[in-house]
Amino acid sequence: MTTNMRVRKGDLVHVLSGKDRGKQGRVIESRPREQRVIVENLNIVKRHTRPKPLTESSRMGGTQIAPGGIIDRASAVSVSNVMLVCPTCKLPTRVGYVTKEVKGETVKIRVCKREGCGQEIDR
Repeated sequence: MTTNMRVRKGDLVHVLSGKDRGKQGRVIESRPREQRVIVENLNIVKRHTRPKPLTESSRMGGTQIAPGGIIDRASAVSVSNVMLVCPTCKLPTRVGYVTKEVKGETVKIRVCKREGCGQEIDR
């Protein structure tokens, strides 16, 4: 399986399916090997943690303890369930690639595939 993903960290994405269908958010982390991304404030799951001592506590005081309880955190979403939002036309779009010559090097640049837009996504 290839690890090429058209979505990167910091991109604005639109969720196509799942419990958060129709919502938009920024990509916090991308995992190309797993073909998954973590989107800010979407696909929130509850994680039950128990209190545990912190590894880097101060030398002077006693051991510090990280509080336990129920923590809400964003879970990974499959890349196939999200679509990149074009920064120019502000609509979910498919991603195409164009090779460009920049300072003597050939660079692949992502472009919007919408009719009439075709703007570069990478600046």
